[in-house]
Amino acid sequence: MVQAPSASVTPLAPPGLSTLATNLYDRMRTDLLAGKLEPGRKLQIEFLSDYYQAGPTPVREALNRLTSDGWVERRDQRGFVVKSISAIDLVEITKTRCWLEEVAVRESIAASSVSWEEELVLAFHRLTKTPRSLADDHYEENLEWEKLHRAFHRALIGGCGSRWLISFCEQLADQLYRYRQLSVRKVFPKRHEQSEHKDILDAALAGDADSVVKLLTSHYRATADIILEDSTLFPK
Repeated sequence: MVQAPSASVTPLAPPGLSTLATNLYDRMRTDLLAGKLEPGRKLQIEFLSDYYQAGPTPVREALNRLTSDGWVERRDQRGFVVKSISAIDLVEITKTRCWLEEVAVRESIAASSVSWEEELVLAFHRLTKTPRSLADDHYEENLEWEKLHRAFHRALIGGCGSRWLISFCEQLADQLYRYRQLSVRKVFPKRHEQSEHKDILDAALAGDADSVVKLLTSHYRATADIILEDSTLFPK
């Protein structure tokens, strides 16, 4: 009797390795978004293993995932490098976010419900009760504000009825968050975000989609314009 060839078996990863790589991915991604791993920096395996107290195998796996997600670049002869930034990239991301969130906002307002309005009002209320900076005389990051700020913008488009659209908007929000963190000390003293958020909220509750889109677009472009003026990021 001729035996059928045995099927090839993919070796299983050592127990716990996948979890280690996932945790490391989350930590590295957080540091990338916060600007702690600056654009263009070479990511050496030895350095990362020491910095994050992890073995080289989960470090490589995390870097491969970050490369697939677009946060890290793999270059010939240089290995892994933090994704670079550019003024063109910032403008393009901002423009695309405005396009997508216009659709999401219009759909959310068209399908407006009591629960959507309540969630939006609650998100705004929580945001206004949280200081932008932990210090009054200088900027000191308040992670709780960042979380609530994201929650407000997420609630605004949360009634659109498309998880795919929301996911794409979230990805762009992450990209812009990275730029904002790289220039946050320039952005912070020049913004009146609470009043901008209040105007957006009022227009949304009034069902005025055109005004919400106009205010939201101005809100995002104002941030981008301030960042573009930062000569440390974009030398003239």
